[in-house]
Amino acid sequence: MSGTATLEPATLSKGERYFALAAMVFVTSVTFIDMTIVTIASPDIEKELGISDEALQWVINGYLLGLAATFALFGRVADVVGHKRMAIIGTLVFVIASTLCGFTPVGDISTVWIIGFRVIQGMGAAMLFPAALAIVVASFGVGERGRALAIFFAVTGGFTAIGPLAGGYLTEWTWRAIFWVNVPIAIIAIILTAFIKTTLPRKQEPIDWGGAVLIIIGMAVSIIGLQQAGSWGWLSPWTIGCIIVGLIFIAIFVKYEFGQEYPIIRMRIFADRAFVADNAVLFFAMMTFVAVFFFLSMYAQAVLGESTSDSGLFLMWYFVGFIIAAQVGGAMLDRVGSKLPMILGTIVAAVGYGVWAYQSTQMTSSAIVPWIVVSGAGVGLLLGPASTDAVNRAIDASYGEVTGITQTIRNYGSALGMAILGSIMLSQFTSRITDSLLGFGFSQEQADTLAQSASNLSSGGIGGFMANIPPQDQSEVLSSMQTDLAQSIQIITYGMAVMMILALLMAFLHPGGKVVSPEEEQKTVAEGADQNSAGALIKKLVIMALIAGAIFAFFWFI
Repeated sequence: MSGTATLEPATLSKGERYFALAAMVFVTSVTFIDMTIVTIASPDIEKELGISDEALQWVINGYLLGLAATFALFGRVADVVGHKRMAIIGTLVFVIASTLCGFTPVGDISTVWIIGFRVIQGMGAAMLFPAALAIVVASFGVGERGRALAIFFAVTGGFTAIGPLAGGYLTEWTWRAIFWVNVPIAIIAIILTAFIKTTLPRKQEPIDWGGAVLIIIGMAVSIIGLQQAGSWGWLSPWTIGCIIVGLIFIAIFVKYEFGQEYPIIRMRIFADRAFVADNAVLFFAMMTFVAVFFFLSMYAQAVLGESTSDSGLFLMWYFVGFIIAAQVGGAMLDRVGSKLPMILGTIVAAVGYGVWAYQSTQMTSSAIVPWIVVSGAGVGLLLGPASTDAVNRAIDASYGEVTGITQTIRNYGSALGMAILGSIMLSQFTSRITDSLLGFGFSQEQADTLAQSASNLSSGGIGGFMANIPPQDQSEVLSSMQTDLAQSIQIITYGMAVMMILALLMAFLHPGGKVVSPEEEQKTVAEGADQNSAGALIKKLVIMALIAGAIFAFFWFI
């Protein structure tokens, strides 16, 4: 233990608890914004720096790679060096790397420079996020934690949608501003962190560097394979090799950890069935969460013809439902535990994605906006309860360690979702646009070349594609291309519904119940509370399933 006294939630005033929550929301805001902000600026980055399409993808993916590969390590490090200290260090690493990304020189070094600092930026996010979340968790007692983390995940999740919106406006000045904007935010974040009253005991334990190397290699190599699958092909020896090698290292890491006195991850945490179910739900739900912003932005711009800034506003519909439902999910967690909001959330999200997919080929915003809201509501309903319950149920583990585990699983799910959905969308769109071009009288060679140009949507491929179409045919071909893209995105939106159904199956594996403090447990027993009984839960699920089925059937047949 360190010499610093630990302030328990009960000793903190309500104002101090919520100040810690607000401060940590602000601290982590940049990590969520930077997951999506670069997507909008991609064409300008590629044009000014003269980097390749593949390198441009790694400007986006490098951040996610650094983030996912080092979460588990830095969650553990935070427990040893102190959470406030780690939050400040992570913020400094993040903002320095961000600033240097903005100063990327034009020339031969530009590719290595910007990708390298994007990876470091992701590592900075991995340093600060587990520490910040641990501070929030420690600031609130078990009975208040659900509502507090519902606010945390609702607001920070909303920042993911702000990325494209902010990127659209900042890029009108210069793409470099998307990195420089983090500087004033980071300065304020460090000041706020310094005034937080919450402290957690530090663990006087050595860091398992052997385990750290194994998990970083395993996560990094497998993620590289997943993210490159769209370029290399899923059956490429490089893709298969990276995924297999990465999984082998992860398996070696698991075996190695069982033999360590002070492991990066205490594997006995996974002996808790509820903890495993919570993380399985998060894994499948996150396969849709990051991907939805990329594909919705693409749909808004390329299919609906929205401007860059307006497409950012379009994404906010997702968070109308998300933010409202997150509060409901937090309240349900505090009352009945995480199983019910996870089951209801996955059902709502699956229905939302399914009807959204069905309506998407109408190619009007009015047809899909209500279902975008419903999809966001479903994810918002389950995200906070699953994450909070996982932390509450961890066996003899620290907050930093557990948040490191849950966030690693979430980000690994995001990487897998982007890889699978992106590969399906690219394959479908290329095939459809090729067939359309052949129908317009283009030769097979011409159709293949133009389809490849059109499929490179991340770097302004539509403009390059249309420039090669004869002027008299451009209007008709553009309309056909928009239809092809809408149909391709429809398929992956159905895929998101399937992922939420898988999350639903994982939610059913949860044993139910909730984690309570000894005082709450005594009160519950004295009052004979039965609100979380199996019979009541099943009754609610049947009613919700019938309602969801009726809604889906209605919109399927109209």
